Order: sequence, then structure tokens, then C-alpha cells
Amino acid sequence: MEIRNLGGSGLRVSAVGLGCNNFGQRIDLEASRKVIHKALDLGITLFDTADIYANMGGSETVLGTALGDRRKDIVLATKFSKPMASDGTRQGASRRYIIEAVEASLKRLNTDYIDLYQQHDYDPLTPIEETLRALDDLVRQGKVRYIGNSNFPAWRLAEAEYVARAMNVTRYVSCQDEYSLVVRDIEKDLLPAAQHYNLGLLPFFPLASGLLTGKYKRGIAPPEQTRFATTPRLRDRYVTPRNEEIVEKLEAFATARGHTMLELAFSWLAQRPQVSSVIAGATRPEQIEQNVKAIAWKLSADEMAEIDRITLG
Repeated sequence: MEIRNLGGSGLRVSAVGLGCNNFGQRIDLEASRKVIHKALDLGITLFDTADIYANMGGSETVLGTALGDRRKDIVLATKFSKPMASDGTRQGASRRYIIEAVEASLKRLNTDYIDLYQQHDYDPLTPIEETLRALDDLVRQGKVRYIGNSNFPAWRLAEAEYVARAMNVTRYVSCQDEYSLVVRDIEKDLLPAAQHYNLGLLPFFPLASGLLTGKYKRGIAPPEQTRFATTPRLRDRYVTPRNEEIVEKLEAFATARGHTMLELAFSWLAQRPQVSSVIAGATRPEQIEQNVKAIAWKLSADEMAEIDRITLG
């Protein structure tokens, strides 16, 4: 397993990360344990979860139970700021809420520190100075080692960087955002900002919720029990005429070179600027094996240019 620095920090993470949103939701504790142990066996060190995953706390609880003594062997990443109550009382990035949220996550995760604590979304109601100072206090207390953000617009990355430098407090070392062969919006502003400030990029939905696996075919109903069959919202979001055309061309591109769509999707991301780890979920150990093998393809400059022509038009 290739190990990379997370942006400009000294934190080292596996080039393939494990997204833990399935734990406690799509699969139970024992099934999750098998996936977790397979990931550990194959050298995955970055485990990414969030407090809201699996009905508010379920994923963190499963991880805290299943990791046991192996906690020390991984980079444990979780997130805060998304709503953890229906009445709006437990969300955001205020000092008051951050202190409450981190203690709850530490308890569920059965650990006394979090390697990467990520703000899951920006909070328009709280000054960034307040958020960064609270996070810096957690770092100084040893409860958090590094901090990151997710779903920030580019200008907020710049604001956070400027404020952290001015206040001489801990700065964000990473950003976690959607990025894939069919969703390249972050290349307009966010990716250049991440490059400028040397933030490690952790792309989520690398397979566009399954569209880039090759299992969905144009004009054919999605297989039973697949995500697009059970979640029309996701199907409507990703299955567009544009995306279907792109996927067909990408499939032909990969097949002509003896590779799968999964290998193309992961290998392309692994070679993009600032990408530290490609985060992907799994419900079975075999999927972990496929994900780990999928980044081995080293695409040439000509191949990367051809992919741009296919996906950007």
C-alpha cells in the first residue's frame, strides 16, 4: 500500500482510505468487523467516518467496538457540524458545540484522541475565528491531532488559511469534497485553492455512487438491491444523458487497455493534484481487495489527456 502525506502536514495516510458510512447502517457489527479487519490486513490506514453516519452515531460506535487494540494502527478521521438533532440545537461550528461534539465522538469511538477532526460543512452563523480557536484548543489538549474541512467553497478555504495564520492557530491540513470522473466541479476554484495552500484532498464518492463501476448500462434498469435501484434520488442525480455517454466512452477506454472501470476511476483520482487518499466505502471484504488493487494503474500523460477529452468535452 502506498503511503502519502496529507497535504503539507506530517500526517501519513494510505492512498486508499476506507469510508465508514456503511457501518451500523447497511451492514451490522459483525459484517463491519470483517470489512475493517480486511482493510487493516491490506494496509489501509485511513478510516473516515462522521458523527452523523448511521443514524447519528452508529458508524462511530461500530468503529469504537470493532477496532480494539488496532486503534493505534490507523489514522482515525471523523467529522462534526452536520445536524445531530432535529431541533437545530446540536450542529454547527461554535465553540460551545465543538466541545460537546468532540466529547461525544471520543466516547462513541472508544478512544482518547482523533487523528483528523473535520468540519463537515461551513457554518455561516459562526465566525471562523471562533471555530479555529476552539479547534486549536482541542489540538493543544491532545484530543485532536490535525484538523480538516469538507464541503467548503474555495473562498472559505482562503479565509480559513488567512485567519489561522493571523491568529497563529492550527490550520486545516485537508479538504474532503466530491470528486470523480463525472463530477469535476472542484477543478474550477477549490482544487486550485487546495494546491495553493497545500491542503490534502480526500475525494469522496469516487465512483459516483456506483455509476463508475460499470454495473449500470444505458437503457437497462439497475440491478435489484443496487444503490440506484433502492435510492431513486441518487439515480436521478448521476444517471444523466451526459454521464451515460461519458461512462460508455470511459468503459471503451479502459477495456482497450485491459483494465476495469473501477481501476480507471481510482487510478485517475490517485494521480490528480493534491489527492492524498481515495476514500471508498465497502460492505464486503472482497470490495476492499478490489479497491486496493484499483490504484495500481499508472496512467500516462497521453492517457490523462484523453480522459480529459472524454470527460470535459
